[in-house]
Amino acid sequence: MDLTLFFLSGIGYAVVLIAFYVDFYYNVIIAWALRFFFASFTSMLPWTTCDNEWNTANCRAFDVPTRNYSSLNRSELMFPGPESRFASAASEYFNRAILELHRSQGLHDLGAIKWDIAICLLTVYIICYFSLWKGISTSGKVVWFTALFPYAVLLILFVRGITLPGSAQGIKYYLKPDFSAIGSAEVWVDAATQVFFSLGPGFGVLLAYASYNKYHNNVYKDALLTSFINSLTSFVAGFVIFSVLGYMAHTAGMPIEKVATEGPGLVFIVYPAAIATMPGSIFWALIFFMMLLTLGLDSSVIQFGGSEAIITALSDEFPKIGRNREIFVACLFTLYFLVGLASCTQGGFYFFHLLDRYAAGYSMLFAVFFESITVSWIYGTQRFCDDIRDMIGFAPGYYWRFCWKFAAPAFLLFIIVYGLLGYEPLTYEKYVYPSWANALGWAITGSSVIMIPGVALYMFLTTRGSCLKNLVNP
Repeated sequence: MDLTLFFLSGIGYAVVLIAFYVDFYYNVIIAWALRFFFASFTSMLPWTTCDNEWNTANCRAFDVPTRNYSSLNRSELMFPGPESRFASAASEYFNRAILELHRSQGLHDLGAIKWDIAICLLTVYIICYFSLWKGISTSGKVVWFTALFPYAVLLILFVRGITLPGSAQGIKYYLKPDFSAIGSAEVWVDAATQVFFSLGPGFGVLLAYASYNKYHNNVYKDALLTSFINSLTSFVAGFVIFSVLGYMAHTAGMPIEKVATEGPGLVFIVYPAAIATMPGSIFWALIFFMMLLTLGLDSSVIQFGGSEAIITALSDEFPKIGRNREIFVACLFTLYFLVGLASCTQGGFYFFHLLDRYAAGYSMLFAVFFESITVSWIYGTQRFCDDIRDMIGFAPGYYWRFCWKFAAPAFLLFIIVYGLLGYEPLTYEKYVYPSWANALGWAITGSSVIMIPGVALYMFLTTRGSCLKNLVNP
């Protein structure tokens, strides 16, 4: 038996398991966006005031019409730092109204389920179910809207962003990055992981969708076009984000680096706070969170892509699943929802953050590394190029062969080793995750990585013939 089958089968199971883990928690982000979307149907956005039941005495709202800053300076009012005794209205809305994080002491204390978020999560899964239950024929039609609508919104937000005062400051900061950050191991891991999240390699998404193509489909053109569109979209989205961050920095009277943040804080605190200061803020909030919904649903990793990869892979491996696709998808999404309820609790963000760190970071890098090694060195670059020639009529050039055989494996190995050397235990703001939580995270990471040698060993031992014959038989 060809050794390639041993290793690629294990990698296949690994990437399916990674996508499986990601779907456990990532859809909660879509649920948060849906919750914000519903909250935007109001005469005044709820994250702009401090007279709500969830607010504390330390809450400070940014009064746009009068620019009434009282005794506080602008920066402390809009962006209180970690040591500040004040909190912005947008921050308290997300942390205390949406998450209710103040009612939990940590991962060991998840608290009660927030049913408003749980209902939003259930709604997301119902939408996804009826988009995927019939297969590519239904999801392909839905994607026409979910893929194109965000581009329309990005264009609108881009035009609005560059017309805001201070936007040039944000764009200048965006185009002149801080190269000292390259020395951080976590930056390399995050950058590589983001490429896999946005494009889909490492999750089996591209392979799942490609399996529906005709044999002689021009995969070379598709690969170039997809990569170009993805990079261009990310580049343009940077202008949308940083033009607004520049506006916020200008309004608060502080450096742009104090405003720029990452993760959920940027999407659910900083950007909504910026939207709230614009004329017609309700309209901007509605289209922004609608864009987040469609982006999340259409993402190569989240739901449409990731779930289709799981369904297609298991249907191919176990034909009985494919014959009962509707039932299998219903069972799969029910399981997702039940596990996702843990992220809908008052301390659910701690669980979400744990999975976000460990479910698809190093494990995905390991999977893609072994994929490149298996294809280039075990299956053989020449055989791979011959297959492509048979499909599209010409073979890839030497540049691609060099990347597949040397550049990609070396770069991935560098990121893995450098990232592991710079590893730090998980924290969130002032909360330090206990040792057992980090151990649980590494167990999640290891469970998918171990599939690569585990399945290969299983196939090797269960394949007919002697072990030596299995090793040498091409």
